[in-house]
Amino acid sequence: MNKFLFFLYFILHCSFISAQDTTIIVQDPPKIESIKYTEKDIKIDADPVNAKHFEKDFKNNYKGSDFVYEHKEPKKTWWDHFLNWLANIFRNLFHFKTSEAALDFVGILIRVIAVAVIVIVIYFIAKALINKEGKWIFGKDSTKKTIFYTDAEKNIHLLDFEKLIKESIASGEKRIAVRYYYLWLLKVMAKNHYIEWDIEKTNSDYLYELQRPAHKEEFTYLSYLYNYIWYGEFEIDETTFLKTQNRFKNALKTFGNE
Repeated sequence: MNKFLFFLYFILHCSFISAQDTTIIVQDPPKIESIKYTEKDIKIDADPVNAKHFEKDFKNNYKGSDFVYEHKEPKKTWWDHFLNWLANIFRNLFHFKTSEAALDFVGILIRVIAVAVIVIVIYFIAKALINKEGKWIFGKDSTKKTIFYTDAEKNIHLLDFEKLIKESIASGEKRIAVRYYYLWLLKVMAKNHYIEWDIEKTNSDYLYELQRPAHKEEFTYLSYLYNYIWYGEFEIDETTFLKTQNRFKNALKTFGNE
């Protein structure tokens, strides 16, 4: 009996819950009133229409760079192709990651080479102006024969000084003739064992090697004439040159015959 009542209560309870779940309140949507238009509601634009025309040369006003909207790559010149060619070579040699990196390296390298070339050119120009190839900036002509004279000192025993002196006098180069006379004197003194020739020696070294006072006095005076005329770069007149020439000729005889 109790089981029957319990079963009946269970069925009634489940039915009540099911009825609550399925109950839905449905409401009608709000009604929207329709709007009707008639021909009277249509407005017509009756304003006159003025046709506009472009000017014939209006395109000329839009040819500036501000009106270019399409970017075009500039045409490559032969220089651009050359740089790209070098960049490809260096990219293969040094394994650059991108072509742009290789091209930047080539640009820097070319700048360095250009600066080096300019420095070298300036160096040779300055050297030519100051030393060997012409006039001193603040002095007289140093002549282009300076290198030749240095070679003459190295080959003192092989040169025909008598011939060189005649050629120098004929061309009016008296200072050069005095220089040849002095080198000729050193050649004769070395040949007759008054001195020992060495290109590194100075006039004082040769003077110290002379034994006789008369020889020392003569060589001292001739060295003075030579230094004054050659290194002083003073132009000498005919009278002074003849006196100097006679003094050297006598010294050549003195050191050549004793």
